[in-house]
Amino acid sequence: MDILATALPALSEAFALILHPQQVMFLVLGVLLGLSVGVFPGLGGIAGLSLVLPFIYGMDPVSGLALMVGLVAVIPTSDTFASVLMGIPGSSASQATVLDGFPMARKGEAARALAAAFASSLFGGLLGAFILTFFILIARPLVLAFGLPEMLMITILGLSMVAVLAGSLPLKGLASAGLGLMIGTIGAADAGGSPRMSDYDWDYLYDGLKLVIVGLGIFAIPEIVSLLRQDRSISRDASLGAGWFDGIRDWWRNRFLSIRCAVIGVLVGVIPGLGGSVVDWIAYGHTVQTSKEKEKFGSGDVRGVIGPESSNNAKEGGGLVPTLIFGIPGSGSMAVFIGGMALLGYEAGPQLITNDLEITYTIVWSLALANVVGAGLCIALSGGIARLTTIRFTLLAPFLFMLIAFAAFQSRQDLGDLIALFSIGLLGIFLRRFNWSRPAFLIGFVLSTQAENYSYQAFQVANFRFQRSLEEGLGYIFTPIVLVLIVITVVSVYFGIRQAKQIRPEGEVTTGTKLAPLLFLLAVTGYLLVSFFDAMMIDQTTDMIFPATISFLTLLACAGLLIRMVRAPADDVAFADREAGGEDATAPHGLWGTLAWFATLLGLTILLGFILALGLFLLVFFRVRAGMSWAKSAMFTGAGLSFMIAMGWVLNRDFPPGLLQSVVELPWPIR
Repeated sequence: MDILATALPALSEAFALILHPQQVMFLVLGVLLGLSVGVFPGLGGIAGLSLVLPFIYGMDPVSGLALMVGLVAVIPTSDTFASVLMGIPGSSASQATVLDGFPMARKGEAARALAAAFASSLFGGLLGAFILTFFILIARPLVLAFGLPEMLMITILGLSMVAVLAGSLPLKGLASAGLGLMIGTIGAADAGGSPRMSDYDWDYLYDGLKLVIVGLGIFAIPEIVSLLRQDRSISRDASLGAGWFDGIRDWWRNRFLSIRCAVIGVLVGVIPGLGGSVVDWIAYGHTVQTSKEKEKFGSGDVRGVIGPESSNNAKEGGGLVPTLIFGIPGSGSMAVFIGGMALLGYEAGPQLITNDLEITYTIVWSLALANVVGAGLCIALSGGIARLTTIRFTLLAPFLFMLIAFAAFQSRQDLGDLIALFSIGLLGIFLRRFNWSRPAFLIGFVLSTQAENYSYQAFQVANFRFQRSLEEGLGYIFTPIVLVLIVITVVSVYFGIRQAKQIRPEGEVTTGTKLAPLLFLLAVTGYLLVSFFDAMMIDQTTDMIFPATISFLTLLACAGLLIRMVRAPADDVAFADREAGGEDATAPHGLWGTLAWFATLLGLTILLGFILALGLFLLVFFRVRAGMSWAKSAMFTGAGLSFMIAMGWVLNRDFPPGLLQSVVELPWPIR
């Protein structure tokens, strides 16, 4: 009753503020901006908020909050377009949606998948706001209860999803996750600053690889190259299939799954720093583990869309708990959000809940209202936007690569961003070809830093407490929350391993000759050996132990896979190879010839800079590869360049320079 007595007056005042016409107008403006940014893969909430921050200063505080919340709220909704239509994760929160959403689009069910996703996102956002309305008053002790051991166990729980997504051969899944963990350790160690796999002439690696580059490289480039080789539309029958009413009915049939995943989203979102990177995988794993028919997952099951999409919007509400109560950003976009609040005269932290509870609820329910507006707009637009899947992909591919190259370059504004994107994309192509689990790899990469930092810090504190007494040390590690998470993780791994063989996160793959899969395994093993010896050369034990341990364990998985390959016949699942059969084998265009187009764009960018290289690339691509007339090629090239330059101008961004820019002074945007 005390909670209600505290919350109701603040809620009443918050609704009065939210429903004022001026605030609604700014909220809708924020939603439109968020939708515009979210549909471009890789940009996300940080880029969007950075765009509006210069205009926030001096605004009415509630109007400014409405603008920011409207923008942040809908990006996990609108990024679904790229995930479903192109197989490109729109952001870190929509990675799992690719696994079933994109296969649905390829089967001609894009509109159905989008509608189910948007209905799930709407419900998740609303349920998250409803739970947070009362949860925010009692969340403080829960958030404080999560120390280092609890954070480590949540990270391990996220890693346990590898068991579900490992595919038909668990050893490959483990090796994929281990490889992702090792790629995540590249750069200076957080603890002691020792360089790992980066103590070379290329300084770019010292800061490690960014998630936007790895996510786009692992998922986007392989799918773009594969579809471009086939020279047809994304949808096999070039139709939209079921409409948005069917998608909404799908959500209603699975509403209890949506409720469970939304609750997961809120609870995981409450934990600072983890939400966006792990919640969709946990929700996807839960969806698979609680479903009776598991064989359809990975090949276009609508439940694989509903689960993660329900959780990632609810997660945004959960992320507001540590942001508003403690001033601890739950994600990168929340860090920028705190900066925007400071410009408006509000300081996130306990005093906000104590002195300005109505502002807190204004933010929470603005989030809910923005979800309603955003999901409504997306559902209305889904049928039209889904028509992209019926267009010949050769006309879309160069524009998509243009967009992801621009998005990748925003991570550091360095030409190395494009080189890293191409390199990780090449790795993604091989992982896809030989049926190594790309989702498992991405989970490993995403959670690598957290796993290392939390394990090191927890070990340091536990060691200090064990020196006092055994009882105090054990009490610090095995808290009730940790014990519950251990049980959940063990159950997840047990059922995941049992169910993995029924799930095809990359679809069915034929087997081929032994040589190509064996050579790829040896290449991965060689990289891991180099990583192991590189780690062993590090003087500081704190920086050495994690990469050395992970590389050693992954080498054991590779050794087990190698033994199986030596003993097994050529038709064993260990020798999966998409080039041996299926669409890739019968595609009219070869892999290396197609990839050479993008390598040419990278080479031209190094020489001429991005804009000049892009203009030349688009013109020649449309004329030669797409077979268009010179007039149409020039028109399409002009449209692409105009759009790219407009994006750079609006976001106040430069473009990748080349050698030409280092010797000749040129005007923007060629600069």
